[in-house]
Amino acid sequence: MNTRLKYLITASTLAAGLAVPQVASAGGFYLQEQSVRGAGRAFSGETADTGAASLWWNPAAIGGIDQIEGHFAVSVILPSADIENNNTLIVRPQQQPAPVGGDQLSSDPIETGVLPAGAVAMPINDRLSVGLAVSSPYSFTTDYDATSWVRYTALKSHLRTYDIQPSVAYMVTPELSVGAALNIEYSDAELTNALPNLSAALPDGEQELKGDGWDLGWSAGVQYRSGPLMLGAAYKSSVKHKLSGTLTQSGLLGPLEASNGVIDTDATFRTPWQASVGARYAVSDQLTLNAQVVRIGWGEFDAIRLGEPVNAAIPEDYRNTWSFAGGVDYAVSPAWTVRAGVQHDQTPTQSGDRDARVPDGNRWNFAVGTSYDVTPGFTVDAAFNYLAIDDATIDRTTAAYAGTPVQTPIIVDGTASNANALIFSLGGRFAF
Repeated sequence: MNTRLKYLITASTLAAGLAVPQVASAGGFYLQEQSVRGAGRAFSGETADTGAASLWWNPAAIGGIDQIEGHFAVSVILPSADIENNNTLIVRPQQQPAPVGGDQLSSDPIETGVLPAGAVAMPINDRLSVGLAVSSPYSFTTDYDATSWVRYTALKSHLRTYDIQPSVAYMVTPELSVGAALNIEYSDAELTNALPNLSAALPDGEQELKGDGWDLGWSAGVQYRSGPLMLGAAYKSSVKHKLSGTLTQSGLLGPLEASNGVIDTDATFRTPWQASVGARYAVSDQLTLNAQVVRIGWGEFDAIRLGEPVNAAIPEDYRNTWSFAGGVDYAVSPAWTVRAGVQHDQTPTQSGDRDARVPDGNRWNFAVGTSYDVTPGFTVDAAFNYLAIDDATIDRTTAAYAGTPVQTPIIVDGTASNANALIFSLGGRFAF
C-alpha cells in the first residue's frame, strides 16, 4: 500500500471514529459546577452575584471587596443512561449490509466524575481588586466495552481541561464594577474506537488518539449594584485548543495491515463562547430572587481538524444554544440560608448527527442547597442537583476508510434513553 493511500485510510478512519466526548452537567461537554452556592440555586444568579464564588462567571464579581476572600468546592457527578441499538448495520466491501453485532445494550457508559474548583480574591485598594479562579470546565469520561454495538464510533473517551483564570476588577463608581480575566487552559484527551477488518471473521482493530496542550482565552464583565437590585453581564471567549500527540492504529489485517503504526500529529478544536446576563433582587431582608440567561456559542465546535500528515477535518455541526435559570435564596436566620432553583439547558447536538460519544439531550436541572455560617469568617455550602435528560437518537452514519476502495459504512441507528445525573456538591467560603 503506498504512503498516500495509507494516510487517506488513516484520515477517513479518524473521521469515522473520533470526536470529543460529551454529556456533562450542562449541555455538550461543559461542567458548570464552579461553586456550591451557585449549584444550590441552579446557577441562576452567578453573573450578578459578588465575591470569589462568582469569579468564574464574571470577573467584575470581585469589584469592591474589602478583605481577602475565597471559596472551594468539590462535586461528585453520578450519571446514568442506556445506549441501545435499534438496527445499526455495517456494509463491508462487496458484501450486503449486516447487523453490527455485539452487545445490543450498553448501560451507564458515562463514568462517575469528581470535579474540584476554587477561587481567591483580594483588594488592592478601595477600587481595585485581583483574583484567581481554578476549575475544570470541560471534562468527561465514557468507557464502552470492546463488545458494544457502538465500538466502531466509540470505546474510551477521556477529556480533561484545567482552567487558570487570573482576574482584575475595578469600581468605576460605587455602583458600577468592571472586570477582565485571562483564561489559561490545559487540555488532555484520549479517544479510542474499534476498526472493522474487511472480513467479519477477523477480530476488530483499534485506533487511539492522544494529545495535550496549553491555550489561551479571555473573559470580561460588568456589574451594576443599586440597593436591592444587582445586574450583571459577562462574556467568556471561545478557546482554540491545539493538542499535540499521536495517532495509533493496531490490529488491522490483510490489505489494511500497512495502516498499523504510530503517527505524530495534532488536533485542533474550539470550546464555545458564553454570553450571560443575570439579575438578583432582594424582595426582603430574607428573600432574594435570581435569574440568568446564557447564550452558548457551541457553533464554534464545528469540526475537529487534524494536522500533518493526516490533514483531515471531522465535521461536528454543533448549534448555538440557550440556558435559562431561575432561583431563590432564603435566609432562615442570620447564619443559615437555603436555596432552590430550576434550569433548562438545550443540547448543542442535532438529530442526524449524534453519535455514541454524544448521548446528549435537552435537560432540566432541579436544585436545592444550603449555607451555614460556622464562624463570622467561614461558611459551609452544600447542594444537590438532579438532571433529567431527554431521550435522543444515536444516528450519525459514518464510514471507515471513506473515499478509498475499502470504504466500510456504518449506518448507525440507536437510542440514548433513561439518562439522568445526580450531583452532590460540598464546599466552603472564607474571608479575613
